[in-house]
Amino acid sequence: MIALVAHDQRKSELLNWVRHNRDVVTRCGLVGTSSTARMLRDELGLRIRSVESGPRGGDQQIGSMVISGDVTSLVFFWDPLWAAPHVHDVLALVRIAVLRDIPVALNPASAAAMSGNGFPREEEVPDRGAERIPPGIRFRRPALVGLGRTADARPGRAG
Repeated sequence: MIALVAHDQRKSELLNWVRHNRDVVTRCGLVGTSSTARMLRDELGLRIRSVESGPRGGDQQIGSMVISGDVTSLVFFWDPLWAAPHVHDVLALVRIAVLRDIPVALNPASAAAMSGNGFPREEEVPDRGAERIPPGIRFRRPALVGLGRTADARPGRAG
């Protein structure tokens, strides 16, 4: 399944890309965040599963689908100049896609390159999730800016 996501400022670019790559894109199942899926259904008549909007947990829902192996490619036209209130969800989704080693396109040029090679189907993508993160690895949260302590610090402890 291909996940199709676009921030509001990039939706027209995604619409144009899907319009020009419809034959390749529709060979696989599709899922998108609510407004992106609605746009693609309304404008192109695509059959596409819808999850919540990004700020309401849709990016996390798609991330879960990447982990389960249901989503095998991610096309996410994000706007890096827009201060998204859910930027951590966006980064988490991209991080999971990289850890699971699925193709990721973040702009029309990378999406064109990815579609030119064909999108992998679910059975063509090996499950690499468990082998990517060695056991016992712990991720340290970054320091909170201006607070003089790390996010892991508890009150009363030096951070």
